[in-house]
Amino acid sequence: MAMTHEMDRAALAPAAALFRGLADPTRLAILRRLAAGEARVVDLVRELGWAQSTVSAHLACLRDCGLVDYRAVGRQSFYFLSRMELLDLLAAAEGVLAAAGDQVALCPVYGETGQ
Repeated sequence: MAMTHEMDRAALAPAAALFRGLADPTRLAILRRLAAGEARVVDLVRELGWAQSTVSAHLACLRDCGLVDYRAVGRQSFYFLSRMELLDLLAAAEGVLAAAGDQVALCPVYGETGQ
């Protein structure tokens, strides 16, 4: 039985990694913005109000995860969602939050007051 439990954990590891990647408010804000259309780093800095280094670091993380990509036009890079399935995932998350938002936000482990 323990072997099955370990195999189940191993099978769930990629999904857990995806949700850890999405757990950062900065990355979620970038993904939400890119869901509306492609943007350059300078656009994201201006629209989201963060430092260029912060935006670039989070874009690198999202690229490493295969969630965003970019196209180069001259010296500019335009970032976009590489996985359109993210739109469905984000919409589903908004639905869950609409139904259970207060409980999620107040969760002692994962909410605003949690670790």
